[in-house]
Amino acid sequence: MKRYVKNIITGIMLAVTIGFSYTLFVGPNHASACGVGAQGGESYVPQRRDSTGELARRPSLTKEQALEIVSRHVKRLNPDLEVGRINDAGSFFEAEIISKDNEAVQLMGVDKETGRLMLIN
Repeated sequence: MKRYVKNIITGIMLAVTIGFSYTLFVGPNHASACGVGAQGGESYVPQRRDSTGELARRPSLTKEQALEIVSRHVKRLNPDLEVGRINDAGSFFEAEIISKDNEAVQLMGVDKETGRLMLIN
């Protein structure tokens, strides 16, 4: 009986090793699951809620749109924080994230072309 158990365990371990090796070295390429380009498809930016066409044809974000993007992001993460001043910094907007004590907590950037958020400090 012990001989059969040893053969069964060896067979299971061999099958697991072969399966792991296949998925690691030969298996599907998950990087191309969304096609060519960024994850989510061509030019997909969740903040702009649009995934069609090229971004070059769209007008740049306004200060009000940048404020809406940052405030939605901040409220989702921490409703106790607020958005302070928004400054034009060339290719992006700088938005101050302030606490209820009017203390600057974080500086965030919003890209004018894509609407992507970035941490500045």
